[in-house]
Amino acid sequence: MDSTNTPPRPLKFTGTDSYVATDDLTVAVNAAVTLERPLLVKGEPGTGKTELARQVSSALGLEMIEWHIKSTTKAQQGLYEYDAVSRLRDSQLGDKKVHDVANYIKRGKLWQAFERPEKCVLLIDEIDKADIEFPNDLLQELDRMEFHVYETGQTVKAHQRPIVIITSNNEKELPDAFLRRCFFHYIRFPDIDTMRAIVEVHFPGLKPELLTAALTQFFEIRETSGLKKKPSTSEVLDWLKLLLAEDLTAQDLKQNGANALPRLHGALLKNEQDVHLFERLAFLARGQR
Repeated sequence: MDSTNTPPRPLKFTGTDSYVATDDLTVAVNAAVTLERPLLVKGEPGTGKTELARQVSSALGLEMIEWHIKSTTKAQQGLYEYDAVSRLRDSQLGDKKVHDVANYIKRGKLWQAFERPEKCVLLIDEIDKADIEFPNDLLQELDRMEFHVYETGQTVKAHQRPIVIITSNNEKELPDAFLRRCFFHYIRFPDIDTMRAIVEVHFPGLKPELLTAALTQFFEIRETSGLKKKPSTSEVLDWLKLLLAEDLTAQDLKQNGANALPRLHGALLKNEQDVHLFERLAFLARGQR
């Protein structure tokens, strides 16, 4: 619970000028804020999960704290770390600061979020990269919004409950006990109309013929059978940026044909298997002419 009796000001996320949020996504964000539960966001890489947290922070005028998870990250690091090695070294050197153990406590991202006097946004990014016990190890702290520092005897409580947004690329299953405490949302890959709106945000005034030809080819690539890694939203934006830099036209894209390697394909195809797939398709297409 919040440690203050001041009623929180109403918070409502509706998207931003630089981020196209679908209706179901804004509903999910606002539901998680109302329920005061972490928002667990899943979806393909490149669909804007991490960017969502930044845009929520910007739209609501809240500070953002980012905790990017690696395979070696432990839940304890989000609370604090005690540097016993430095304290031992300083004691051998006769440093007076060894008498206060607090000098050797490094505050983690949860501690930083809890100590903020105002509500903030806490991003726990790519939680599925850590080991399977990582989410369960944070259950109590995220529920109670407090934790104990054993070295100092201090209890750290959140001044204001942060808006917690957790992202996952679905690389591994998350524990049921953790899932029960979250509001869940899956970001579906944008349909072509939503993608047009996203592109308009990043490249306003793009020629309609070029946009139609590029998106048609992009979605054909995504639907190609046997593709190992489908290109994402971020990759189509990179590709469009290159098309504009090279001053390519809709006709230039159409000349490639549906089964040929797309122009500047390195922005879309990210491994040799997919490049070889399109090379084989191009070879077969030429043989049928």
